[in-house]
This record gives sequence, C-alpha cells and structure tokens, in this order.
Amino acid sequence: MNTRFLEALKGTNKGRPPVWLMRQSGRYLPEYRALRSRHSFDEMIHRPELIVEATSIPLRRYPLDAAILFSD
Repeated sequence: MNTRFLEALKGTNKGRPPVWLMRQSGRYLPEYRALRSRHSFDEMIHRPELIVEATSIPLRRYPLDAAILFSD
C-alpha cells in the first residue's frame, strides 16, 4: 500500500492528501473486461488471487495512492 495513504490513516501525512477512486473498472477498463472474459463472477469472488487482480488493475493504470477492494 502507498506510504502517503498509510500516513494519512495515522494522521501523520505532511504532504498532499492521498487520492483514490471508487469506480467500477468493468465498465471501461479493457484489462478488467479481459479478466472477466476468462472467469465467471462466481469464480472471481471465491478466488482471492482474482480479487487481487481486479483490485490492482486501476492501480497499474493510474497514479493512485490506494484502491477499494473488489467487493460485489
């Protein structure tokens, strides 16, 4: 996890506030659509590695400080 985000949680962040977005990546990210084309929704919610992958996609694409865990 990003240090800036952890510092904000502790109340010790001296720089800018952390940035994160809550957005449904399936609507617009081709990486997520590709993941979903290979795995059913049921499979995704029961395999932690797929949840991690779905959550990480926006972090690899955009300069964000944190992500919301995939949780449908």
